Amino acid sequence: MAGDLHTHTNFSDGSTDIERLPFLAMRAGLTHLAISDHDSIQALEWAQQHPCEQGVSIIPAAELTCFDTRRGQRVHLLCYLPNLTQELRSFCEEMARRRNEATGKSIEELEKRYPQFTRDAVLEVSKRSGITYKTHIIRVLYEYGYTDGIYKELYRELFGKGGSVLHDPAYEPLEEVLEIVHRACGVAVLAHPTVYHSMELAKELGEKGLLDGVEIEHPRNSPEDKKTLHAMAQNYGWIVTGGSDFHGMHMSKPAPLGSCVTQDSQIEALLERSCRKKICKNCESVVK
Repeated sequence: MAGDLHTHTNFSDGSTDIERLPFLAMRAGLTHLAISDHDSIQALEWAQQHPCEQGVSIIPAAELTCFDTRRGQRVHLLCYLPNLTQELRSFCEEMARRRNEATGKSIEELEKRYPQFTRDAVLEVSKRSGITYKTHIIRVLYEYGYTDGIYKELYRELFGKGGSVLHDPAYEPLEEVLEIVHRACGVAVLAHPTVYHSMELAKELGEKGLLDGVEIEHPRNSPEDKKTLHAMAQNYGWIVTGGSDFHGMHMSKPAPLGSCVTQDSQIEALLERSCRKKICKNCESVVK
């Protein structure tokens, strides 16, 4: 038993229909799959309605974006098996509004720069989610021949650090997002610490007991960080997860679904942690 617990679809910034992912997981020999679209409950709702597809168990998940105010950087938090609380729904709805507002400004500026580029073309690419990501914008420019791929020089020029049309949405502080996850009885896992230079943050959260786990097997985690994270996981009692961060064709480097996985013992630990959280929550409700 093994699972890819970090994947994306066109419910956020991936290119692939959600219905296709269980087939890919089955063909990769996996028994479990988590579809963790960014700041969206659409995949969560789909997973709850489809607990098993192609013989693969589907674990409801989302990847929530937040902000490390102390270090001034973004953080991604994987949330597994949460209750779909109104608080979690409201968070995702607000992030969708902010993201659409930010990318809307980028689209307006690009329409002036590229006469063939239109808002309608971008909305057609992002129609399944209803949320526009930078990836959708660059995909239209790619289709129209302005670049030779998604994450190439033009993407860096437009949306890299100090990009000419970059408008980022505001992100909620990590501590507040963690509270939302815990109140929803979700299993909170710090995603790919190497990507956002979050090793110091990981240790801080471990000391405070605010995390349930950490994602170690990920294409962009460095070997040095992986070694350190394994030691931290043992020290703090964390669940260790792995995932490919599959985005279909919207990738900077190849990472097919199933290329990084979570081992069976850790999947069992994650499911057990989720059950314990929900039992505790029910007990609290009875006492009150």
